[in-house]
Amino acid sequence: MLNQEIVRGVTLGEALALVGWILGALLVGKVIQTILINVSKSERMKKRDIAPVTLRAVARPVIFLFFTFGLRQGLAALSLGEGMMATTRDVFAVMVAIAVSFFIYSLVDVVDYLLSHFTKKTQTKMDDMMAPMVRKSLRIVIVILALVQIAQILSDKPITSILAGLGVGGLAVALAAQETIKNFFGSLVIFADKPFELGERIVVGGHDGSIEEVGFRSTRIRTLDGHLVTVPNGELANMMIQNIGKRPFIKRVMDITITYDTPPEKVQLAIDIVKELLAEHEGMKADFPPRVFFTDFNDCSLNIRAIYWYHPPDYWAYLAFSEKLNMDVLKRYNEAGIEFAFPTRTVYMAGDSANTAT
Repeated sequence: MLNQEIVRGVTLGEALALVGWILGALLVGKVIQTILINVSKSERMKKRDIAPVTLRAVARPVIFLFFTFGLRQGLAALSLGEGMMATTRDVFAVMVAIAVSFFIYSLVDVVDYLLSHFTKKTQTKMDDMMAPMVRKSLRIVIVILALVQIAQILSDKPITSILAGLGVGGLAVALAAQETIKNFFGSLVIFADKPFELGERIVVGGHDGSIEEVGFRSTRIRTLDGHLVTVPNGELANMMIQNIGKRPFIKRVMDITITYDTPPEKVQLAIDIVKELLAEHEGMKADFPPRVFFTDFNDCSLNIRAIYWYHPPDYWAYLAFSEKLNMDVLKRYNEAGIEFAFPTRTVYMAGDSANTAT
């Protein structure tokens, strides 16, 4: 019964052998994959850096590799004609190319880990942006080479002819994908000019947020509202970028307004109080001493302007210091009887002989 033909030239026994090879190969591949993953999660592997990553990368394509091997052995057992055998050889060659490419594609994770591990030891964050792009570039190259290899197998043409055809086709693609190419060169300009680094806060095109990722086509900005904004690199390279993350300090211009009926002695006292509170203040550097002046006669007030610089540019620490300064000014002015001004308007009634204001 096993010698009974179910398809032309293929007996039931050969078909069962094919299924057996495929299922057996898949089972062995699954067992090996499970072992590799479990070993990568073991306690002894946690103490090593690259070994768990390598095991996980190798484990990913194992099932497909064994499936290809099982299919090859199963097809070899079939009694097929010359034409069918040629077809199966091409199919197997394509699957081998895919399996090898998948294996190399998975090993890019190891390269990515090594790059990320190296970039964490450097002070600059520019290489942190380069690491994801290197990973993507390697994977794109692997996919392209795999497609070229598959095209060579199926067409039986030399690789030089295929590359020549890709050159002509690439020109057509380039004309149709001008924006993509523009964004790619925009990313190169960003990496060369280095206007920002990962994690830095920038303001560009009305968006205020931190750099989350820089890719070949676009840059992702996480705004202060939590929104993710994607800006094409071709446009970003030509935009005005305000890099708040690179500021060396936070400058505050503080206007304190007091009433017009404040006598000169108390105006001077108001200035002295602010100078005293800002003397050797938190976050001050000797090169940036605070400045306090009586600057203007406003419409409804006398204006005292205080300017100070806070180092380093830690925004939350700066806000905490500014709050403390505001509270101290409020308490000292209240104790000294110095009144803060607010917008007022004086109206004189017509016909009032005493010209009394109300």
